[in-house]
Formats: sequence, C-alpha cells, structure tokens
Amino acid sequence: MKKNISLCIAALLLSVALKAQNEHQITLSEAITLARVQSVDAAVALNQLKTAYWEYRTFKADLLPEMNLTGTLPNYNKSYSSYQLEDGSYKYVRNNTLGLSGELSVDQNIWFTGGRLSLSSSLEYLKQLGSGGNKQFMSIPIGLKLTQPIFGVNTLKWDRRIEPVRYAEAKATFITATEEVTMKTITYFFQLLLSKETLATDRQNLENADRLYEVAIAKRKMGQISENELLQLKLTALKAKASVTESESDLNAKMFQLRSFLGLSEDEILEPVMPELVPDIVIEYNKVLNKAQERNSFAQNIRRRQLEADYNVATAKGNLRSIDLFASIGYSSQDQTLSESYRNLRDNQIVQVGVKIPILDWGKRRGKVKVAQSNRDVVLSQIRQEQMNFNQNIFLLVENYNNQAAQLDIANEADQIAQKRYKTSVETFLIGKISTLDLNDSQNAKDEARQKFISEMYSFWYYYYQIRSLTLWDFRNDTELEVDFEEVIKS
Repeated sequence: MKKNISLCIAALLLSVALKAQNEHQITLSEAITLARVQSVDAAVALNQLKTAYWEYRTFKADLLPEMNLTGTLPNYNKSYSSYQLEDGSYKYVRNNTLGLSGELSVDQNIWFTGGRLSLSSSLEYLKQLGSGGNKQFMSIPIGLKLTQPIFGVNTLKWDRRIEPVRYAEAKATFITATEEVTMKTITYFFQLLLSKETLATDRQNLENADRLYEVAIAKRKMGQISENELLQLKLTALKAKASVTESESDLNAKMFQLRSFLGLSEDEILEPVMPELVPDIVIEYNKVLNKAQERNSFAQNIRRRQLEADYNVATAKGNLRSIDLFASIGYSSQDQTLSESYRNLRDNQIVQVGVKIPILDWGKRRGKVKVAQSNRDVVLSQIRQEQMNFNQNIFLLVENYNNQAAQLDIANEADQIAQKRYKTSVETFLIGKISTLDLNDSQNAKDEARQKFISEMYSFWYYYYQIRSLTLWDFRNDTELEVDFEEVIKS
C-alpha cells in the first residue's frame, strides 16, 4: 500500500515538473519577434518579396548585353523534292545531305529606341552523301544586325519607368506586411491574455462563491438570511463553476491559435505577460499623412497604375500603324575547306523596311485607342477617390490613437476601483450589511472593468502598430522602418 502511494506521488511530481518545463512566459515583444520570423504570414510576405526581386533583376538583365550560341548539330536530310526544268516541267530529285551550323552572337537591347543590335559570327557546313558527293563551308566571320520598330511603342523605355516603381512598391508592401503580422500577433496575444485573466477571475469568483455559500449556510441556520438569499448564493456558485469550465476551454483554444501562428510546439504552455504601461506618445495627423504619402506602398501603387494606364494608351496609338527596319551588314565567304572559307571575304548587306498601315479597318484601331484613354480616365478617377479615402482613414486612425491613451487611463483607474469595491462588498456581506444582489453587482462590475482594461490596452497597441504599418515609421524612436533587403532575399 505504501509502495503504491509512493508511486502515485512520484508520478504526480513528475507531471508537475514536466508541465513546469513546458510552461513559457511570453511577453508581447517576444511574441512579435517570433511571429516576424516563424509565422506563415511572414513566410508568405518574404516569398512575395523574392518574387518581386527576381522580376526586377530580370528587367535589369534585359538592359545588359546577352551572349547566345545557336546551332544545328546535325541536320540530316534524305528526301525527294520537286525541281523545275527549263521547259517548265518538273521532276523529283533526291537529296542526301548532312549539314551543321552554328552562330555565336552578342545581343543588346537599345532602350531609348526600342531596337535590338546584334554582333554575330556564324559557320555552316554542308556535305552531299553518297558517291561523288562534295562538301562546302560558308562562313560569316562578322556581321552586324539592327532591328528597329519606327512608330511602335517602346516597351523597354516604358519598363524603365514602371519596373523601378513596381519594385519600390513591393519593398514597401513587404515592410507593411511585416507590421500587419505584428498587428495579428497583438490580436492573438491579447485574446489569450484576456482568456487567461477571465479564467483567473472565474476561479477566484468560484472560490469566493463557495466560501460565501458556506458562510450563508451557517447564517441561514441562525436565521440571519432568508432561504431565497441562500438559494441565490447556491445558484451563483453553480454559475461560477460553469464559467470556469467555459473559460478553460476558451483559454486552450486561444493558446492553440497563438501557438500555431508563432510556429511553436503543441507541448508548450504559453503564459502571456501583461504588457507594461504604454508610452506617452502624441502623434500629429500632418506628420502621419506626410510619412504615409511618402513611404507607404499605396503611393507607389498609385504611381505605377498611372504609368500603366499611360502605357496602354501609348500601345494602342502605336498599333495604328507599324513600320519595322531591319538592316544587316558584314562579310561572308564560302569554300570546300574550312580555312579557305575565311578568306576572300565578300560584302554581305541586307536592308529591309516592313510597313503595315491599315487602309480600311472600320475604326477598329482608333476605337482601341479611345478605349485605352477611357480606361485611363477611369483609373485616374478611382485613384482620386482612393486618395480621399486614404487620407480620411488616416485622420480617423490618428484621432482614435490619441484618444486611446486617455481611455486606457480611465479603464485602468476603473479596474482598480472595481477591485477594491468588490473586496469591500465581500467583507460587508460577511457581516450582513449588504444583500446578495449588491454583492453580485460588485462582482459583475469587477469582471467587466478588468476585461475593459485589457480591451483598451489591446486597442492602443493595435492603433499604434496600424499607424506604423501605414507610415513605415517608428514614432517611439522617430526613425524610419528599415530593412536590409539584400540580406532578407538571401535568407
């Protein structure tokens, strides 16, 4: 028997020790740091930034020279093809050849004209198979080619204007997304903190309710309270017990939510720590508006959409007519031997001008220009409305933030007063000075005041980080939110 008791005690101590090892006190700042590194939302934001980075790198690579090697190794042809004789009749001749070809070129896009310049060198080899077959080499040691659209839209020139703005928008969006991860962390953290405080309050209420019910039983026996008041206290104790059960379930759910968001193990028991009192920072609307217009991704988004709308109009106008210039100059030679094919070089020049001008298209191309212009006007109207809404939302947010500090002070004082009032009510009830209704009222006021205080603190931090996400500015240190993007991309 003693052995069984010893085993039970050991198992209980081991369970308590393991639980203590898994308990993890976590502050708001620690939760934010973990979320920015381990959360799925942070990973999504990072991958979106990497996508934008490589798209921008691809655009920059289009402006640099490009070396290409093309070839056919080999080209074997054994077939019959038609051949027209001098009298106009046809006969079929047999082809049985082996060909090899290769070209090495350096290509450069010309962004200010939209053309393409290529410097190339090529070699071709053709051998007739079978008896009596001969072979031939043809070389172009050096050739220079130019392809140039005359009236079409210069896509490269527009890309030079649009792509840097797009990448700047992506970088600002990444910082904003990081702050939004912080805001979501704040929400989950305070939900867990509120559940923890609610459970602690419910357990204390249950303890007080049981104690008061035991005292009420003794008072009832002495005739100091009525049967109705005794039953009321019994009902209060039962409700307190039910509240504890509900609060435990809610706490586990909120803990799982935060733990999953932070990427922590399911074995960890999080103990959220009440944040310190908030800093006394007054934020001016004009400063917030200026920083938001200067640094927020919305400003880059507006600029990009304006440029894209202008580009669509330019493309529609460029499609009204099409004239392309192709020019090629260089030297070529041919011979039956490889070495001789690089001697006795001859000029090799080609100039082509392609023209496509619609004579009658029933206004189709001009209609597309009008559509593009109308779409641009729609975009500009939408942008003006979005800017007005953006400014209005910032104004309301700053007002809410600056008022929140006062609301938090009021809630803090009300919480302390409600706690003292409840303690006094319990002591007064024990000596029979107040009724159970007054006691229940003070308890409800205490619980509501505590929840109100936590809710107001949550609102303060949420408003503060929401302003940070819009301005990308740290108002506590009065510095901009900076990110080493090259380092982030490598991570």
